[in-house]
Amino acid sequence: MAKNLQNLRNPFVYQGYVSPTYFCDRTDETEELIANLQNGRNTVLISPRRIGKTGLIKNAFYRILEQEKDAKCLYIDIFATKNQHDFVQLLGTAIAQDVLSRERRAIKRLLEFFGSWRPVFSTDPMTGQPTVSVSIQPTMTEVTLKTVFDYLKQSKREVYIAIDEFQQITNYPDSGVEALLRSYVQFAPNVHFVFSGSKRHLMSQIFYSPERPFYQSTVTMGLDPLHEEIYYDFARRFFEDKKGSLSQDVFHDIYQRFEGVTRNIQLMLNRLYETERHVTKTEQVDEAIRHIVNRNSMQYEELIGFLTDNQLAVVKAIAKEGLVASPQGTDFIKQYDLPSTSSIKTALDVLTDKDIVYRTPAGYIIYDHFFALWLKRL
Repeated sequence: MAKNLQNLRNPFVYQGYVSPTYFCDRTDETEELIANLQNGRNTVLISPRRIGKTGLIKNAFYRILEQEKDAKCLYIDIFATKNQHDFVQLLGTAIAQDVLSRERRAIKRLLEFFGSWRPVFSTDPMTGQPTVSVSIQPTMTEVTLKTVFDYLKQSKREVYIAIDEFQQITNYPDSGVEALLRSYVQFAPNVHFVFSGSKRHLMSQIFYSPERPFYQSTVTMGLDPLHEEIYYDFARRFFEDKKGSLSQDVFHDIYQRFEGVTRNIQLMLNRLYETERHVTKTEQVDEAIRHIVNRNSMQYEELIGFLTDNQLAVVKAIAKEGLVASPQGTDFIKQYDLPSTSSIKTALDVLTDKDIVYRTPAGYIIYDHFFALWLKRL
């Protein structure tokens, strides 16, 4: 249910999704995604993290549920899953939670359908709402996946499922996961998918390689940063609603500093909305940045504690440069007294895999701008 402005203390949401009221623009992208799904086109959504993929998906689902009251919209993030069993268990939990949220009595019928599921009921400590998770025997993983699709097909409802960080399946030790999923996806006409991912090269391998099962089975969408002027108008109105103001020049400074990355800009606006009525000076931006970086210092200290000396040396050097086109180039190595090119490559592989460093077409960057600023202090 959408919240009104007076019920949301701070309108600049940087984690999760509330309603279209607090979601900036993406009008064309939302319409495109809805049209794809409602017309049977499974969609691959690829963009860097923190640009707004999850928000777009949930905004599209919000709109779909307004149009189709009986539809099921399920979102799962498989970033933390390690194998096929984890994946199936997470999908099963999403289905069970959806059923529980609609009608508690229906959960009994669901569990009868899935005789192998062991449910665990609890209460969400934040909302007080009942929750359920399911436990599946590892030996029953493939059977359960088939049963999941059988259940969704016989539900006689349109089902929309978003699987975020889908490239994680390439790390599963199980063989044939892609082929197994594809075999069920293609024969479930009422089940429509968004496969979302942040690692372009891995997503491309899954969906664009002729030898892979998902080849030519989807349409593709990308996601660019929000248009600056539209974003400014969105942000300005919230400050004006509390009898304040947001200077366009100051917003431009924020947008440029954080290169249009939605999550980081939202975090800045969240802090400024909390502490300021009239935002007219870049000094206010500087103070907000210092606060956020200091607040995250303990987290950053823990993070670098897991890095090797070589990895830390490389990540610090990239943070100081801002953008490094040739991290194995002689000049870069000499300037920062880095190890051999092979050691740098090994370090970069780990850092990009952990999403600490991100490779753009122009070169390598530290994607968390606040972490980069903290590293420059070291």
